[in-house]
Amino acid sequence: MIDIILHEPEIPMNTGNIARTCACTGARLHLIRPLGFDISDKAVKRAGLDYWQFVDISVYDNLDDFFARCGDDHLFLATTKAPQSYAEAQLTGDVKLMFGKETAGLPEWLRDKYRDRCIRIPMIGQVRSLNLANSVAILCYEALRQQGFPNLLGTGSMLDD
Repeated sequence: MIDIILHEPEIPMNTGNIARTCACTGARLHLIRPLGFDISDKAVKRAGLDYWQFVDISVYDNLDDFFARCGDDHLFLATTKAPQSYAEAQLTGDVKLMFGKETAGLPEWLRDKYRDRCIRIPMIGQVRSLNLANSVAILCYEALRQQGFPNLLGTGSMLDD
């Protein structure tokens, strides 16, 4: 199982795209408050997120609440400040991939505590970072690749295009 954890996400479109990635892959989505948007049923329907019902989603009051309920086993933190590339990480078994908010990333104390579990996506130095939704998709699919794409179709969708 792959768990995608968003710490204080701010941009609803990013979280919507990430939720779609979770729906397509079977990954679970964890949102840690505060959120920069509304995820009530009414708001989701208004946004036209027709795949939202396929997402296993949990919401937490803060990081302490998340760790109390989920622990930190197999946790990896995605950060541009990581010492190692995601390609060096063993993303097998149950994996928790944590991402920070769009404007500030993950808190420094958290990156320090889990320094050996921080991973980055290689990119040139002149650009701050990739879009959050793109980063989630890259790391989610890398974990799935390392695991042999369990439970995913090898060809096309079962739905009509």
